[in-house]
Amino acid sequence: MYWYEEDIKSLEKKGLKEGYGAETLFYGSSSIRMWDSLQRDFEGLHPLNLGFGGSTLAGCVWFFDRVMYNYQPKRLIVYAGDNDLGDGRHPEEVFIFFQQLCVKAMQRFGPIPCYFISLKPSPARWNRADQFKYTNNLIENEIIKQGGNWQFIDVFKKMLDNNGYPQKQLYASDALHLSPQGYQVWKEVVSSKIMVNS
Repeated sequence: MYWYEEDIKSLEKKGLKEGYGAETLFYGSSSIRMWDSLQRDFEGLHPLNLGFGGSTLAGCVWFFDRVMYNYQPKRLIVYAGDNDLGDGRHPEEVFIFFQQLCVKAMQRFGPIPCYFISLKPSPARWNRADQFKYTNNLIENEIIKQGGNWQFIDVFKKMLDNNGYPQKQLYASDALHLSPQGYQVWKEVVSSKIMVNS
């Protein structure tokens, strides 16, 4: 995990500067980090972007206590796991990391509303689509079974076309990260889930 160290140090400094004013923490991989319109999209919820590039869900668990040290948010929103599968980890491993993240979040924040954004169906990783779907199902079923403070936000289906393939216009030129249109879809889906449950 040492390759994330500079990013984590930067997030720790951000916590010292902005920690006590943030109400909504967005945490996870580059899909969070590159959400340039995040502040504007969720202005009324006082959001803070805590994404770090290339992050895995394993990394999010590993660095959780360091990144979150100065925060007392009203809600937590997470996107990670995409890169774990891209690195060759199995869905069951990603699921275990999610369980560990739930424990970390409860220990740090108590039972605040927490949201897991489903893994997205990117064209660049479409050859692993079945693994992505299976991982999403594992996590969603766990959230339903627990019936606690976590909610599952399904962006996967919203990003598919009528033939069941990823809508290419929702992605950047690398076919992995999101385009502005992609973030607009995320904004709408995430907002509707948060507003219903806030």
